[in-house]
Amino acid sequence: TVPKTDLASFTAFIDYLCTDQLDLGEGEGEQARRALVLRELAQMYQVPRLELLCAQALQESVAPATAVPLLEAAHTTGDGRLLAQCRRYVADHAAEVRASGGVEQLRDFGVAKGLLGDALDQVAELKGAMRALRVAQS
Repeated sequence: TVPKTDLASFTAFIDYLCTDQLDLGEGEGEQARRALVLRELAQMYQVPRLELLCAQALQESVAPATAVPLLEAAHTTGDGRLLAQCRRYVADHAAEVRASGGVEQLRDFGVAKGLLGDALDQVAELKGAMRALRVAQS
């Protein structure tokens, strides 16, 4: 048994090794989930090209419904690039992420604190910009 791996993802891993074709399945959320599992398998079994393909697929799959789960996964795995991309995406598309249920998907307290810090930084920036605008107008 391979830990944290479902049959479909393991089959996709074996298929990749045999055919050099990457199958991430159907649907935005499923593709992101499978790319995460396949990247973990690629790291475990030292398949660098597959690891890179999965990292690219993850970066391309950041969307309102996937941003928070990918952010948590990036935090857990230490993927700084994906973490930064997801944080920017959440900040730039907050309403869409919230409408998609992204906030309710949040499970990691460290990630929640990071997002709150980002939001507070944005508020501080906006307040500074408003002060500068008022000074310029007077």
